[in-house]
Amino acid sequence: MRILVTGGLGTVGGGLIRQLRARKHHVVSCDRSHQPDEVGFSLATDVPEPLYARVDVGEFRQLERVFERLGPFDYVYHCAAEFGRWNGEDFYETLWRTNAVGTKNVIRLQERLNFKLIHFSSSEVYGDWPEIMVESVMDEYEIKQLNDYAITKWVNEMQIRNSAQQYGTQSVIVRLFNTYGPGEYYSPYRSVNCRFLYCALNNLPWTVYRGHSRTSTYLADTVNTLANIIDNFKTGETYNIGGSDCHTIEELSDVVLQVTGADPSLVQYRESEILTTKQKRVDASKAIRDLCHRDTYSLKEGMELTSEWMRQVCKFRTDTMTCAEPAGVLASGIRGEIDKASNAPLNPSCSREKSGAIRSTASRSLDHMEIGAQDWQSC
Repeated sequence: MRILVTGGLGTVGGGLIRQLRARKHHVVSCDRSHQPDEVGFSLATDVPEPLYARVDVGEFRQLERVFERLGPFDYVYHCAAEFGRWNGEDFYETLWRTNAVGTKNVIRLQERLNFKLIHFSSSEVYGDWPEIMVESVMDEYEIKQLNDYAITKWVNEMQIRNSAQQYGTQSVIVRLFNTYGPGEYYSPYRSVNCRFLYCALNNLPWTVYRGHSRTSTYLADTVNTLANIIDNFKTGETYNIGGSDCHTIEELSDVVLQVTGADPSLVQYRESEILTTKQKRVDASKAIRDLCHRDTYSLKEGMELTSEWMRQVCKFRTDTMTCAEPAGVLASGIRGEIDKASNAPLNPSCSREKSGAIRSTASRSLDHMEIGAQDWQSC
């Protein structure tokens, strides 16, 4: 299949690209920064086969020419978005332009070109729903989202539904619950898993807000499930993709202390955080049924692998904290083994042996060495 992944330099987008290419799909990606395998639009392209385009999805012209130059595409995974509730509060202009206008631009091209769309929504759309988060509750109850990021993601879902009714577009929506793992480079706006690990490795204090619980899904499990969608595409479906075990933020912090050996006195405790969902209990049974979703990494195992990766790519010092190791150097010597380990596509029959849900120790240790899409990163 010919596939476009928007937001291809992101944590999930980068992991998804690797998984799709391991399954022999032709994958093109786009994001907002320049890259070595980039297509040149007004000048000669130096690489023989460019597989990347610099694009701001909020600009229709920029997005349109990717389809004209590098298309056509059978499927588009629309990962590009401004991520996170506090990022959305601090950069709300960019949030609404990228998430709302950008998604509308993708939909307008879908109406013209008839590709199938997999859109990335978020568990944040469930607001502070107190019960188990089943996909259908969004249709059965009036849910109030708690922040601008959540609101934009719900707007996106309505945009997609409206297009399907008016133009017959074919789309699947995925609501991702807390996904973490190698490739998630630190910023103060990243996931709680990433932030806690970074602080622990840097001997910095971090804050734990009591009364909140989450599931955590290791990146390798999430991208396996996402890559399965095109093998069993059911237009109009919405899927929760999340972990099977719920943990408190206090328990997550305790795991970080265990895997890093950090000083427990670094942890500061406060009461509940505003604009933040208290309990996120996910029902992922539809994704298990249709997409062979498997939660094969325990929280401790996933955090150990992520911690090891973060130690490799980041230089931790007492005076400065930087991530300055070239990914190509870290990945050299094991790339072939990684490709072999990830080369077996998951089958919608949900056979655990075929899906790779049961992994050898060697295979699991290789998964975490998959470096982020960018050759150089700055934390």
